[in-house]
Amino acid sequence: MTSFTIDDFTYRRIAGADGVHLNVAVGGEGPAVVLLHGFPQTHYMWRHVARLLAQQYTVIVPDLRGYGDSDKPAAQDVNTYSKRTMGNDIITVVRELGFDSFGLVGHDRGALVAVRAGLDHPESIAFLGILDVLPTLDTWSVLQGVNAKVAWHLYLMAQPAGMPEKMIAAVAHEFYSSFLDAWDPAGNTFTPSERDYYVQASIASTDSIVADYRATAGIDLDMDAADRERGVQLSMPVAAISQDWGSQLGFDASALWRAWAPDFTYQATTSGHFMAEQNPQEIAEFVQALAHRADDQH
Repeated sequence: MTSFTIDDFTYRRIAGADGVHLNVAVGGEGPAVVLLHGFPQTHYMWRHVARLLAQQYTVIVPDLRGYGDSDKPAAQDVNTYSKRTMGNDIITVVRELGFDSFGLVGHDRGALVAVRAGLDHPESIAFLGILDVLPTLDTWSVLQGVNAKVAWHLYLMAQPAGMPEKMIAAVAHEFYSSFLDAWDPAGNTFTPSERDYYVQASIASTDSIVADYRATAGIDLDMDAADRERGVQLSMPVAAISQDWGSQLGFDASALWRAWAPDFTYQATTSGHFMAEQNPQEIAEFVQALAHRADDQH
């Protein structure tokens, strides 16, 4: 499989937590901004936004552990793909690049990693941006009745190790293609080669992708519940941008995130789930506005 890269960015392999090496693209100069991808994608989803932001910032774009060209360790225990471990990867990588403080923006799965990093390492995160996902605790609580069918894959990958991996492997191309089709109904976000790249990269990562999702139905949920009970919140400026799923499924995304982040702003977008590729200018401006808000507070 040929990997797709971001033009004008330099690539490095950098050790994160537990010696797991991440594939990391770096470009631009200035304060650091880290962009974390979602499912079923890789760091390449940020290609347009990253180049826009690189005009002002040092932009760091890794493949998460288990995805793309990063290491894919076997899940030895529940911690291997916990969002705490994945967040520690990011903290370690960015410090290796010479930054003690940075802005952190995540899409989908990457946003869950970003939130856990923000809860665990508030001293390192200058601001936190969230694209099109709900808090872990609230995701499970709002998925009720027939509406839960939109998140059927969450339930599949939450099952004990073995069966989900085999089921997905049996129809892997169709499985990953189904999300690209459902979340890009117009079919014009990706070129055919880009779409094939995402599918093939995901097929090569099936075991680790399932482990990532399984953690979100287990240890990640436990960690978030413990923090909620202790009243732990995100202390940095936080902003979220999402599709308006709430009107369809009966929840208020802004209110759910505000319970975790007192310094919070929210905006809805008319773009689809793959908003960083569908409207990169809007997402770059979203990140810039959040960075300026954080600067104004210091």
